[in-house]
Amino acid sequence: MNHSAHQHQQAPHAHHARDTSWRTAAQATLHCLTGCAIGEVLGMVIGTAAGLHNAATVLLSIALAFVFGYALTMRGVLRAGLPVRRAVKVALAADTVSIAVMELIDNTVMVGVPGAMDAGLSQVLFWVSLALSLALAFVLTTPVNRWMIGRGKGHAVVHAFH
Repeated sequence: MNHSAHQHQQAPHAHHARDTSWRTAAQATLHCLTGCAIGEVLGMVIGTAAGLHNAATVLLSIALAFVFGYALTMRGVLRAGLPVRRAVKVALAADTVSIAVMELIDNTVMVGVPGAMDAGLSQVLFWVSLALSLALAFVLTTPVNRWMIGRGKGHAVVHAFH
């Protein structure tokens, strides 16, 4: 009887662990999306305002998404007392896959929506497409981050420093 009581107590904990895992993945994805979105939006706005070719605008957006994504992670781990070289390694390990997946999704949507890349900054199509691309990136990257965190990779590397 004592054994069955132990099993009964295990089930809620196992369920809670799954919930926490999805919550952790969503929080990690949201953190990553914040930096990614800053860079993505800034790159799209600069590229569009400057009249850059679509490919140049996409490349600028990707570069800025990585810069801002890594910078947000580094800010936190530097605050935790890590030296810069170690903070860079942690940011690379934590964010590279997540940002890469987000950028693949973001830019595929922006390029795939007819007219979105050619729309001006004052056109609703540009902003709706960009918002949709970021929302879709969040939804599709969260399971990737959950899988990685469950294996001690990706954002799991950063959690040790919080």
